[in-house]
Amino acid sequence: MARGKRPKWMIDIAQERMDILFNRAEKEYKKNPERSHRYIELARNISKKYNTKIPQPWNRRYCKKCYKFLVPGHNCAVRLINNEINIYCGECGHVMKIPYIREKKLKRRAKIDSYTFKKRDYE
Repeated sequence: MARGKRPKWMIDIAQERMDILFNRAEKEYKKNPERSHRYIELARNISKKYNTKIPQPWNRRYCKKCYKFLVPGHNCAVRLINNEINIYCGECGHVMKIPYIREKKLKRRAKIDSYTFKKRDYE
């Protein structure tokens, strides 16, 4: 195939395949963790080949350093420290730090919006 961007239908199929692989990795983890790690490796290869992002729900479910599937309570620990989420990988010891200020702002704005709607209803 020529250089450049891939057609939309190819990207959609790649997204579906990555989603299927992550679902299978989640189901297989208890029985065979090595197989679930292999599924993550395959999903990353698809992502790189088609130059797409890994679907949003699965983006934080694998370690960015060792590329292993993460299951809280089994091989990773999740902590909330100083306005950020710390995900500690039990396989390699890497800590992924994700700020959650934006989520807090959205929640606060939703609360303010609901309050203003209630206030207007009474007027």
